[in-house]
Amino acid sequence: MAAIDRRTQAGGAGACAAWLSLCLCGGHGRLQGERRAGAVVAAAAMFLCAAVRAAASRSMRQIRYLHKTPACNSSGGALFVHRDSPENNPDTPFEFTDENKKRIEAIINNYPGGHKSAAVMAVLDLAQRQHGWLPISAMNKVAEILEMPPMRVYEVATFYTMYNRKPVGKYHIQVCTTTPCMLRDSDSILEAIKKKLGIKVGETTPDKLFTLIEVECLGACVNAPMVQINDNYYEDLTPKDIEDIIDELKAGKVPKPGPRSGRFSCEPAGGLTSLTEPPKGPGFGVRADL
Repeated sequence: MAAIDRRTQAGGAGACAAWLSLCLCGGHGRLQGERRAGAVVAAAAMFLCAAVRAAASRSMRQIRYLHKTPACNSSGGALFVHRDSPENNPDTPFEFTDENKKRIEAIINNYPGGHKSAAVMAVLDLAQRQHGWLPISAMNKVAEILEMPPMRVYEVATFYTMYNRKPVGKYHIQVCTTTPCMLRDSDSILEAIKKKLGIKVGETTPDKLFTLIEVECLGACVNAPMVQINDNYYEDLTPKDIEDIIDELKAGKVPKPGPRSGRFSCEPAGGLTSLTEPPKGPGFGVRADL
């Protein structure tokens, strides 16, 4: 019985084994009748509890592992938490220019009184355009101006990948590799950029001119393959097209945005097959007696 007591005190599977041994094999003073049945029920209950605890423990370990998974190395959402660094910490100086302060005032005036926080996305974008990317000190300044808890600003800045929370080059090349662009050979565009600039996805050139990332759909599937560079879309690309665009940017020029194939916007490659004449005016086709 002393051995059984020690196994019972250990808990879990050891306790269950001890009780089952006592019930089925006996010990000093063999259990009989109802006492044996009660012991079997108790052992079964303990076994079930131990199994539930073990399953819960495994689930918790899986959850902890999930939260420890490293963040992917892409654009604005590359870091899901802030970590202080010499160039990005709450003490890093940030102040809006006088010109941008006037812009902020105009943005806030677009919203009803008492709802300054509605301007958070636009003001964060303005901070990024001024600074080139969005450090935490800029987020804190936005929170101060809009009279918001800083955490509410952090929530917005970490949700939208268009906010770059680490430094990027002067020209931020974002290559769409989602299904429509992939089917139109966006891989060749990506490879041409990597070869031209000598960098990999997620890297910036040593001269800080270009940063290259992959992105999800940019909504110009009919003009695939395409890339976004800063605010401009370049569409219907070939590897040579993207090389020419990079050369123009290096020369300080702004390449003409839009399709490189010669078509207008997203009209069919072979020309229009509908809407080929001006639409009829109001009342067309309506009965004269109405």
